[in-house]
Amino acid sequence: MCAAGVLLLVSAVTTRGSVVVELSDGGLSTGAGTTLTWKPCEGEGRQGFECAMVKSPLDYARPRWRTIDLVVIRHRATAPGRRVGSLFFNPGGPGGPGTVGLPLQYHKFPKELRERFDIVSWDPRGVGQSTAVQCFASAEEAVTWLANVPAFPVGTKERRAFTAAYAELGRRCQKRVPELLRHVSTAESARDLDRLRQALGERQLRYWGVSYGTLLGATYANLFPSKVGRLVLDGNVDPRAWVDGGSKSDPELNTFLRLGSDLGSADTLREFLRLCGRAPAGSCAFSAGNPAATRAKLTELLRRLPTKPVGSWTYAKTVSEIRGGLYTVHPGWADTAQMLQALWKGRIPEDPPALPVSLEYPGFEQPLAVLCAESPNPRDPARYVGLDKLSTARAGDIGHWWAWANEPCATWPTRAVRTYSGPWNRHTANPVLVVNAIYDPATSYEAGKAMARELADARLLTVNGHGHTALDNPSGCVGRHASRYFLSGVLPPVGATCEQDVPPFATETPALPDGRGGTGAK
Repeated sequence: MCAAGVLLLVSAVTTRGSVVVELSDGGLSTGAGTTLTWKPCEGEGRQGFECAMVKSPLDYARPRWRTIDLVVIRHRATAPGRRVGSLFFNPGGPGGPGTVGLPLQYHKFPKELRERFDIVSWDPRGVGQSTAVQCFASAEEAVTWLANVPAFPVGTKERRAFTAAYAELGRRCQKRVPELLRHVSTAESARDLDRLRQALGERQLRYWGVSYGTLLGATYANLFPSKVGRLVLDGNVDPRAWVDGGSKSDPELNTFLRLGSDLGSADTLREFLRLCGRAPAGSCAFSAGNPAATRAKLTELLRRLPTKPVGSWTYAKTVSEIRGGLYTVHPGWADTAQMLQALWKGRIPEDPPALPVSLEYPGFEQPLAVLCAESPNPRDPARYVGLDKLSTARAGDIGHWWAWANEPCATWPTRAVRTYSGPWNRHTANPVLVVNAIYDPATSYEAGKAMARELADARLLTVNGHGHTALDNPSGCVGRHASRYFLSGVLPPVGATCEQDVPPFATETPALPDGRGGTGAK
């Protein structure tokens, strides 16, 4: 989207069956001579997956100084006799651990890709089971800290407490992992990815990156253009906006407002309410009978919650859950509608289900460690009050979350020492496939178009649909184009569009890509 001394935060006993690889002389900085030793992964939800661990330089400019551990996970090709090679996957974030993301998302890859490729992911540096940014002594301490910080502040008192809490978090991180904080940039993760490519014996990289993973893919493409095999960038971050065009001055906007994430969320929420209002109550529990009445119903609910929360469901928690619920159409939209209807009736909704793969440490500071260290954000906490007003003026209630989400960067203690801020148009050995939905609540369609423009040779495939990433919101059309591209290099026609398999609030159950459940893809 998380060596010696303070960097020994993840020991061998926490790597879920991973083992250290053997390195030949001179292999540490390049990945040459690296042999991965695979063992069955341990932990719930990882049956059928193999894990290994590779060492990587903390600082590629000083490869013999200190090393970090990278935990790698894979699922072997299900048709070994037809196997083509390895396909790398990054689940986004920043700070998304592949040891969690790949088991959760594996079944959503097109069947042909699962048959023909070993699908491989990893916990990037600073993240998850790799050498990780951990600013608390235990998971319990971290969870307790987070429970006292709202999703975003409402009112002067909460704003003061919110900014003080994240300033304290920055100090904690600087005290516990000062050197690691300086070396968790996207550019360094791209170099790690190239080491993994070499370790698996791949001449060029095949890669499917979602969300922040698109920025990582674009960075890789421009650092290692001759090693670009086939890259799918799905749900795109505008790379120029991420780095603020390479400017060294204090930015006017925070990262997410430059990316237009608030606008993407607002557009998607309007679609949610329009389609909910047209759907029967059996399909969308929050429907008020028509789109206008459904919009008015949400407006009334959100105006009520600041003074009349429902249990722990405050205004901020509700807005935050609406935003997150827009990401995955099935089952996210129906679940969000049920949540809103419960609140409307004054009932306490069920909390979102826990991930089936348990995390030993929550790692909520790990995305901040990447983003705050390399993406420019205003350094004065007081500036975020104005950003909040700007974002809510253009995006409504949901703008609060996006305005405050980057405020921790105002007092973040460290900048990354190895970053990449462009150019983004280096000619790659093969063209790149860019995929983006029109109504994406996090990485807007405009950002997808920007990614396709920035790269030297890229083709945009438009998804006429909703939700964050095509992988998480299946489209058989996208799957066919992606499979053809990975296996033969054939891009979709210029201007091609795809539909999603099942529209929002459909009465039928979506089928999973492996054919289980539902009525099948259309």
